[in-house]
Amino acid sequence: MILTGAVTLSGMAQISKTLSPYSQYGLGVLADQSQGFNRGMSGLALGLRGGTIVNMLNPASYSAVDSLTMIFDLGISGEITNFKEGGKKMNRKTADFEYAAALFRVMPKMGVCVGVAPYTNVGYDFSSKETTPNSSLTSIMTYLGSGGFSQAYLGVGYEVVKGFSVGANLSYFWGNYEKSLGIAAGNESHLNVMLKAYETKISSYKLDFGAQGQFALNKDNVLTVGATFGVGHKLGADADMAILTTDSETSKTDTATVTLSNAFELPMSFGIGAALVHKKSLTVGLDYAYERWGNLAFPYSDETNYRYVMSNSALRDRHKVTIGADWIPEPNAMVRRSFFKSIHYKVGASYATPYYNIRGGEKGPHEFVLSAGFAIPIINSWNNRSLLNISAQWVNSSTKDFIKENTFRINIGLTFNERWFAKWKVD
Repeated sequence: MILTGAVTLSGMAQISKTLSPYSQYGLGVLADQSQGFNRGMSGLALGLRGGTIVNMLNPASYSAVDSLTMIFDLGISGEITNFKEGGKKMNRKTADFEYAAALFRVMPKMGVCVGVAPYTNVGYDFSSKETTPNSSLTSIMTYLGSGGFSQAYLGVGYEVVKGFSVGANLSYFWGNYEKSLGIAAGNESHLNVMLKAYETKISSYKLDFGAQGQFALNKDNVLTVGATFGVGHKLGADADMAILTTDSETSKTDTATVTLSNAFELPMSFGIGAALVHKKSLTVGLDYAYERWGNLAFPYSDETNYRYVMSNSALRDRHKVTIGADWIPEPNAMVRRSFFKSIHYKVGASYATPYYNIRGGEKGPHEFVLSAGFAIPIINSWNNRSLLNISAQWVNSSTKDFIKENTFRINIGLTFNERWFAKWKVD
């Protein structure tokens, strides 16, 4: 028996807010955890520090906030994605709240940050059809999924000695997903229907550490080297699968459930990066990040042997390289109220390998990102320290013989930089 099949993209269009079909794998599609100040640089972060930014990707940077500042950072995004597979194309639009964070100093050399950000997203709705040549037998498979995981964190950064800082983020990690596979197989006279429903709910923690060292190479150039480490651990959550089968001829329905205990883990991760600042005007940097997913077991539905088991080949190690640059024509332009010379211009690019395998053992999609953006000062009679960050990203996700995705994303971030702790002076 030879079966032929193809994903039906038109099925995805029936729901207006779907995400990538690849979000059915692993914990979902990893969220872009960059913020407004570095989205235009494709998320460059590990070697970046400064008193006007909230850099959650390296908590050592929190120590750079000054004693008079309270920073609030908020971000939203909107995107349109083009899906292409088997000669068919379709577009999908969506918009999302991205992150929120606040940063302030609690004592000399110590900054504290609180915030919330997504970790993964799950959301898909598509179908495939398989037919048996020279036969009336047809199988229609419908895939549905929703959910995702987030982190609410409390971070601390401390300057141990001049030029060297350490930090940590302790996060409450939570979320859930619901995934289902419906299979209707047969012909007009006899139809078998099977529904597999997968569900999990996670409530745990996430712990990340960071360090930064700053070196003055000469009077015009400062180099900052950063490193991060994420603790891998079990999440203490079970994976549940329920199976319901119905035979149209006998009207008999059978149900079964399977639970895999303590089935999920976060990977150990580390990153290293560097950023060079020239005359406080031009910043260029490079990051490398590694996530060790490949040694983690993950729930897997074995369709051949009709089993739900822990698999050691569902996930793979992830690597990501990011380059980026930020240029401000005149760093002190705002002192003289020179608006256009005080705008930050940003560009960046990144490349990431997948952290999961897809059906048939193929690698998931590789991701390539190009980005550009601006940081525009917000000027009024009492504040010229806040920024409006606007950036655009083109994201290409593709792998051989599967759906190709091209996403154009607009990101908007507001960084409110307020001098809350300045003492009032009365003449």
